[in-house]
Formats: sequence, C-alpha cells, structure tokens
Amino acid sequence: MATTADVVICGAGIAGISVAYYLTVQHGVRDVVLVEEGAPLSLTSDKSTECYRNWWPGPGGTMISLMNRSIDLLEDLAQESGNIFHLNRRGYLYGTADPARIPHLKHEAEDISALGAGPLRLHTGQADEPGYVPALTAGFADQPTGADVIVDPEMIQTFFPYLSHEVVAVLHARRAGWFSAQQLGMYMLAQAREHGAKLLNGSVSGVFWSGGRVQSVQLQQGGTILTQNFVNAAGPYLKRVGGLVGVDLPVFCELHLKTAFNDSQNIIPRDAPLLIWSDPVSLDWSEDERALLAESPETAWMLAQMPPGVHMRPEGGADSQTLLLLWDYHKEPTPPAFPISIDPYFLEVSLKGISTMMPGLQVYLANLPRPVFDGGYYTKTRENRPLIGPTPLKGSFVTGAFSGYGLMAACAAGELLAAHITGSPLPQYAPAFSLERYMDPSYQKMLAQWGDTGQL
Repeated sequence: MATTADVVICGAGIAGISVAYYLTVQHGVRDVVLVEEGAPLSLTSDKSTECYRNWWPGPGGTMISLMNRSIDLLEDLAQESGNIFHLNRRGYLYGTADPARIPHLKHEAEDISALGAGPLRLHTGQADEPGYVPALTAGFADQPTGADVIVDPEMIQTFFPYLSHEVVAVLHARRAGWFSAQQLGMYMLAQAREHGAKLLNGSVSGVFWSGGRVQSVQLQQGGTILTQNFVNAAGPYLKRVGGLVGVDLPVFCELHLKTAFNDSQNIIPRDAPLLIWSDPVSLDWSEDERALLAESPETAWMLAQMPPGVHMRPEGGADSQTLLLLWDYHKEPTPPAFPISIDPYFLEVSLKGISTMMPGLQVYLANLPRPVFDGGYYTKTRENRPLIGPTPLKGSFVTGAFSGYGLMAACAAGELLAAHITGSPLPQYAPAFSLERYMDPSYQKMLAQWGDTGQL
C-alpha cells in the first residue's frame, strides 16, 4: 500500500530531526516523514561529547559562519524552551606545555578571531591588560565571546589550579560549551510533530526516480511512500544511502569512542570547561610495561608518540562525580558496524594521556575506575567539512559528514537544507557545503593545500 509525503527523511538522528523541525516549524511544510530503524537519536547523536564551539580554523571562515548561525539558533531554542537542554558557555580550554608552540597558538588565534569567531584577549600578566572573566557554571547569557590566550603561569594556576605546572599557555575559546543532546533533539522532534511531521519506524531499502527526479521511497519492511523529495540524513550510513540515489558520496568513517568514570577523589572541579591537551603525548610506561607492550604489534603502538587532542569534561550537576574522556587516536577509515568494537586499552591509554595535562588524575592509574563505554563513528569528508544540499538527482538531498560536530552544527544545517528543499534564499556560506564544490577545479586545488581541519 502506498502513502504520500512532501518530504521523506532517512534518519532521525539530530541531523534528520533538525531538517524536519525547520521544514515544519519555519517553512510550514506539514507532510514530512522521518524514517528511523531504531529509537530517535540513538545511533550516534547521543554518543558524542555534546559540546559546541565557534572556534574553527579556516580557510575562509565558512565553518565559523555556519557555527555562529547554529549557536544563534541554539540560544534561541534555549530561551524559547526555558533552556530545557541545559545550554552552557563554559568554553573549551586548550593547553600546551611547549613554549615553542606559543607563537603559533597566538598567530592561529589571531587568524580565527579575524575570521569572525570574536575578539582575542591576550593575558601576559601586565597590569594594563584586559581582565580575564571566568566562565559561569550554567547558562550562556552575558558571557564573553572570542577567546582568551593566557601565557602568564601564575594566572593559569590561579584560574585553573588543577592543570600541570608544566602548562605554559592556555587558550580559552568562549563561545563554546555543551548541552543535552537528547533533550535538544526530543524538544525539536516534539515541535516538528506538533507541526505535522511523522516518525515512522522502518528502514529505507530503495529510492525510485524517473525523468531525473525522485518519485518514491521503498521501505524494507514493505510499503512505498510517494514523494518528490528525499533527504539522506543517515549518519554513518550516509554513503550506503547515497548509493540508493546513484551518488557516490565522498565520505568515510572513523571509529569514535567515549568513556565515563567517576572522579571519586574530586580531582576535576564540577565547574571546569572542556579540557583539551594540544600537544602530542608519549605515554608514561615503566620499563617492564614497555618491554611487555613491545612484544606484540597489537600493543606496540602504545609506545609510539600519540596525537594531540585527548579531552575531558565534567558530566552532570554539582552532585555528580562523572567525567567524560575522549581521545580519537585511531583514525584509520573503517566501515560502520554495530555494535561497535571497544578498544580494551582505551581507558588506561586515555587516562595516561589526559594526566599529562592534569597530573592529579594519575591517582586512578594504579587501580583503574570502573568505566562505561559508548561511541559511534565520525563520518567525514576529506577536508572535514559537511555535505548539506542537493545531489545530482532532482529532489534528492543530503545532510551529513558532520564528523563529531553534528550536534553543534545541526540547527544551522537543518535550516540550510530546509531552505534548499523549499527554494528559499540561501545564506552566503551555502556553496561551501554543497556537493557541487568538488566540481570546482579551484576547490580541488585548495584541497591539495588544506591545513588544520579543526577536528578534535
């Protein structure tokens, strides 16, 4: 039996839900169907650090423009809902113990600030400098934007006494923080459903077209939805679903793990920002441990220098002791498979890594705490920029390849794709995220020279 819909969206993660929200609530499109095999937001959207930032490297500032718009929309939703999803602006704190990196840190911060991320404030300990404003524990209003670069060791220890005394500089990105992914997503889904959207439990097995345009969507469980608009919001299955409309999307997946454990010794204060170590790390092993690890290729990798980017934040309120710990040190492309495979060394390796930044956490290495693991996949393009827009098949659209930043980008991405679908005016940054960008020879040339992608 066939039904009809104005738009069919494959995937009810945060990307698909956001498209449904902006189609229904903003554009008045009533007949929108979200097709999801599992529970909404359950595949990867609820497996992230749930953080956001507008602090992104170039080129061109397009990611900053996208994120600034998305954060504007997040703040609007927080005000509208009474901040039901607990949006805060504690910021991201990047730290380094390498004095040679300070000029680069300053230069990069100047570039990002100039691209639109907000003003830069340098703190060297001189009396005539602007004062440093600590972040509030909760809420987001009346907080600084831009970033503070602190290179005065006494000032670093005054405001962040849990950091290693080896830390020589920190960068505190200020239009950043975190929120509850589940509560944001369910709020947007509820609003979309009130405005006509439907959630259908099932999976898409085929998309049919004629005359160069989408005509219908086939469900694996049986049944057909007649529609002229199909949205691929399939997260880690973006490439597979792209094949259903004859498009080989230029994306791949990387495994992303997260662990949570109780900070029973209260090493990290509950009002801390997201804490990120910017230096490569050589893990501290004993001689006996090094010899044992070297015996097998399955463990010898832990003796090599590890990449920067291990990060941590408190989770929960003042009464909680939970810390979230993440480090994407396995970056090899891998096909998505669920349930995911858990690295048995992840907690110990990541805890050793983050202890370089916060030595007090070493107390847990002698007797590792009981962890809770989850994770998913970063779905990425080569340059770590998303795909948001139409595909060559008329009526077919894609929103994805958010590579760990889907929650923070979701609102602006949903708004942008809804504008594509309805033929509404597009923002200036729209071409930067279109699939068509790969057809531009100048873009291909730029890819060959691409620098830091801003991935944590």
